[in-house]
Amino acid sequence: MTPLIIEAALNGATPKARNPNVPVSPDEITAHGLAAMEAGAAIVHTHIERMDVRGGDAVARYMEGYAPILAARPDAILWGTVAMGANFEERFGHYRGLAAGGVRMGAFDPGSVNLGTHGADGLPGQSFVYATSYRDVAGLVALHDEARLGPAIAIYEPGWLRTVLAYEKAGKLPRGAFVKLYFGGRYNFLDGQRSGVTFGLPPTEKALAAYLELLEGSALPWAVAAIGDCVVKTGLAELAIAYGGHVRVGLEDYGGEDRPDNIALIEQVVALAKAAGRPVATPADAATILDLPQ
Repeated sequence: MTPLIIEAALNGATPKARNPNVPVSPDEITAHGLAAMEAGAAIVHTHIERMDVRGGDAVARYMEGYAPILAARPDAILWGTVAMGANFEERFGHYRGLAAGGVRMGAFDPGSVNLGTHGADGLPGQSFVYATSYRDVAGLVALHDEARLGPAIAIYEPGWLRTVLAYEKAGKLPRGAFVKLYFGGRYNFLDGQRSGVTFGLPPTEKALAAYLELLEGSALPWAVAAIGDCVVKTGLAELAIAYGGHVRVGLEDYGGEDRPDNIALIEQVVALAKAAGRPVATPADAATILDLPQ
């Protein structure tokens, strides 16, 4: 049985005002990252405080938190996220510096989507368009190949997966690809409020079945993620474990009325895997399963 890869998304855009357990500073990233791996996470994903920090400044800020993790755990699989910018280099150029510092994966978001929340009338209101054109997708393919990074592929909408599958079919997808199926949950991940205005498919068994139909014939490893919900409470984690998939969990994604910490969320997934008789992957296991190039 293939070991279960648990990816821990520790912070994202979730502020401490919403959940004081969110790690933000580099020291917190180091401590929480190491604790997440000890609890069972094979991959750790984080953001820095501001997405408008780019290039070498972004690399330096990430590495303040990452370098001590890599010193203690050279097998660690870490990855950051995109930056805000007006062009490809501003948004993604820092990946090269992170790869040079020992980061093994890079964000790879192959599509565009409206991200927002509802207004006072309950209708779609404030939003921004998170956009990656086909031209930028091609640029990301080249950049991940050049930097020898495994693509951490977010799937917000089904069309994003079809783009990825086109690259896989053509033999052009970089090594180490890991597909994360993002299901839009009950709570808006931008503001934490319960909302029917979100993206993608709902976190249900039927929605997962639709994605798995698209993945028929593909060799890509996949995981489930409930964005603005709890991947365990929705039942998605248990389904993924049973179907041979993997699980992403963490305070970046979590939505609900309570205030858990990352370790508690990871431990819930570990308990499900244990109950199912499925081993939990170490970082070394994950690197082998994903065929990471570094």
